[in-house]
Amino acid sequence: MTTRKPIRKAVFPVAGLGTRFLPATKAIPKELLPIVDRPLIQYAVDEAREAGIEQMIFVTGRGKTAIVEHFDVAYELESTMEERGKDMSVLDPTRATPGDIITVRQQVPLGLGHAIWCARAIVGDEPFAILLPDEMMVGDAGARGGCMKQMVEAYSEVGGNLISVLEVPHDEVSSYGVIDPGEERGNLTEVKGLVEKPPVDEAPSNKIVSGRYILQPEVMRTLETQGKGAGGEIQLTDAMARMIGKQPFNAVTFEGRRFDCGSKLGFVEATLALALEREDMGDQVRAMAQRLLAQ
Repeated sequence: MTTRKPIRKAVFPVAGLGTRFLPATKAIPKELLPIVDRPLIQYAVDEAREAGIEQMIFVTGRGKTAIVEHFDVAYELESTMEERGKDMSVLDPTRATPGDIITVRQQVPLGLGHAIWCARAIVGDEPFAILLPDEMMVGDAGARGGCMKQMVEAYSEVGGNLISVLEVPHDEVSSYGVIDPGEERGNLTEVKGLVEKPPVDEAPSNKIVSGRYILQPEVMRTLETQGKGAGGEIQLTDAMARMIGKQPFNAVTFEGRRFDCGSKLGFVEATLALALEREDMGDQVRAMAQRLLAQ
């Protein structure tokens, strides 16, 4: 039986400028904008931790230091809360074990592939996860945990490279990256190719790539020699496509929902959806929404 290296490290590309959310993101990283009462980046880190990942690697840019501070100890805040008898458990998810939060700089915005490549020295010779915080993944009730946990379970079975996919109506595929599917086994689908934003009548499937990856370290070598692709940027999709056929490549169909929090509409949808599911406010939010819709 082959012993596979565990997935211990996750890369979070968080260097983007967040221009679609200006002016809110002029001084605050978009990854710290809250969905109800928890910043977007916290949901992604919690998802990684649930999957057993220990080391979080943030690929940042200028003006993003607040992301790291969010996971640091806040002495004044904590001591004040303690003195006033406030509930300290709300801060528990924001505390990181020393050394488990690492940042590297992407000094020039050359695309997602380049951002991942910037983490090569920390990733080293290990398989690693990638989580795009803009894409918020919420597991279905009764599902086997969040998206990355489902992927790590699949990785323990098949190894190699994995991407998360969701099935969408066929007439929506031209907005996404789509897989060319091979053999299907349960929630696993062999990936024979990747097609970026295909015309509806040419799409090889309705399974869209959805912002979560487990990749072997060889992808770093592939990115090292890769030229610029679409938009004049170094594209991760191009590097993955070059690895298909050389290493096992599978897609995991995620049991859950995806919210595109890189768009204002998706951000509002995620906020409403999660607020409605909260025990402490769901009923009041539903009543408020009904009242507003009746006006």
